[in-house]
Amino acid sequence: MTAGKMVMTDLLKPEDIKKALDAFAGETFDPTKFFEMLGMKAMTAENVRKVFQVLDVDGSGFIEEEELKFVLKGFSKEGRDLTDAETRAFLIAADKDGDGKIGADEFEALVHE
Repeated sequence: MTAGKMVMTDLLKPEDIKKALDAFAGETFDPTKFFEMLGMKAMTAENVRKVFQVLDVDGSGFIEEEELKFVLKGFSKEGRDLTDAETRAFLIAADKDGDGKIGADEFEALVHE
């Protein structure tokens, strides 16, 4: 049996994903509020890291700015692209060491902020 790549619905409820995506469909994306709506604040650090791995599309161990723009699509193919301003704000909020990308520790810290 081969273990396929995890998908977001292995970790989060589809209805929570839809509700959170709908909430930010027409308004400025706020990552902290978004993660809270998904119930991620209550998740263990290990499970938050699993979400991170799903979002780390290229498997580099980081979510780079290019991946961040499409982060909502990682939760659902219905997700919209982030604007450049939203992408920058998300990066600034999470990138504590200033290397221009978000590591697993930084992601987990932002979720549990």
